[in-house]
Amino acid sequence: MEKKKTPAKKTMSKTSKMNDDTKSSMPSSALMKLFEDELKDIYWAEKALLKALPKMIDNATSEELIEALTNHLAETEEQVTRVEQVFESFDKKAKAVKCDAMEGLIKEAESIMEECEPGAMCDAGIISAGQKIEHYEIASYGTLRQFAETLGLEEAAELLQITLDEEKAADETLTEVAVSAINVEAAEMEDSE
Repeated sequence: MEKKKTPAKKTMSKTSKMNDDTKSSMPSSALMKLFEDELKDIYWAEKALLKALPKMIDNATSEELIEALTNHLAETEEQVTRVEQVFESFDKKAKAVKCDAMEGLIKEAESIMEECEPGAMCDAGIISAGQKIEHYEIASYGTLRQFAETLGLEEAAELLQITLDEEKAADETLTEVAVSAINVEAAEMEDSE
């Protein structure tokens, strides 16, 4: 009987080794590289938003908009931490690589705020810029979540889904703020050009 136990242990070891080998070969796939690259991109984007959102808050005049942006700033801080957890979930160090798309979206938001007089028109512009940012993040997190699922990175997929849900909710909140009053107020303003 002892001889039967020994091969069983070896078989289990081989099975465990195969699982370990499969796991270690997974990160070298082309999809895994793309996943990591996109994760580095969104990590930079979220960190850049931590600097951009306070400027948007400072330029907003609607209490509803200020509250929505302030809440999203707090969420963004959590999202940065969550992206770091995604990296940790597959034994990688969190690294940010410049996101050209987010840089452009933030520059566009800054231009809108510079060109608008404070008030409903500027608030409408901030919402417009904010929703473009949210839609970029929704697309990014949706893609990342799907990549994680395909790669079998269950913990990463769950973490990414949490952030995806938050981004969708932030977009809905901005829409509600816009249609509740800001867009109507901006439409009623006389064109100053």
